[in-house]
Amino acid sequence: MKIGIFCNKTTNKYLPIQDKLFRLLNTRGFAYSVYETMEDLDEIDVLVVLGGDGTILKVATEAGKKGIPVLGINAGNLGFLTEFEGDETERAVALLTNSEYTLQKRSVLEIAVNGKQFYALNEVFFQRHYSEESDNNVVNLIAKIDGMKVDEFIGDGVIVSTPTGSTAYSLSAGGAILTPDLHAFILTPVCAHSLHNRPIVYADHSVLQMELGMNESKSAMYCDGKFVCVLTKSDRISVQKAPFMVEFISSRNNFFDKLLIKLNKWSV
Repeated sequence: MKIGIFCNKTTNKYLPIQDKLFRLLNTRGFAYSVYETMEDLDEIDVLVVLGGDGTILKVATEAGKKGIPVLGINAGNLGFLTEFEGDETERAVALLTNSEYTLQKRSVLEIAVNGKQFYALNEVFFQRHYSEESDNNVVNLIAKIDGMKVDEFIGDGVIVSTPTGSTAYSLSAGGAILTPDLHAFILTPVCAHSLHNRPIVYADHSVLQMELGMNESKSAMYCDGKFVCVLTKSDRISVQKAPFMVEFISSRNNFFDKLLIKLNKWSV
């Protein structure tokens, strides 16, 4: 088994974890390489990511496209997406040594804007685009599912989230928590100007179309927290399930145990 290692270089938190990981891999005879970018990945069997959720999100969709399972070791803060904490590195390597793990497959969003594709493991966020020249900086968005109008949203924006992302931005905006095995996505309005706008859970085999409702309205689009582009009324926007999934190496079968631990940590 060849191991790839990707680290969050913006912090030094990963260094002692990386040193321990190197020692353990050498002791157990694993071949490994450290990668700076996902474009450099060659033939590896597992990608070990040292960092928090942000680091995982940087690499997850590219790993999914290449069919490489991801094992996360938390060297960040909350670490919802990481399977192990930094002090559990030895247990993580033992798991790889004995192959006593399961693969959790997570859905990915494919967002098409005028035919160009973007991908998100957590969510795509259609946010109001602030302009000093505008008298009204809310965004007007019309959502359709399989061609049928769902609702019109006026406010700060709309989040479309996977079950994985339901514990992230969508949760902060009042969306429901979806268990990872659900074949569904959730549409969550952010600071809507109408009390009737509520989160909507829909089947992940459906196609969501998003339109801007006002001629002067613009929306900034973010995928997994990263700015992608500014959208206008003439843009054709669709969101659907991607043709690939991201596989996470896991030793736990109880999603709710991890959920309670992380939510309690988040609340401190």
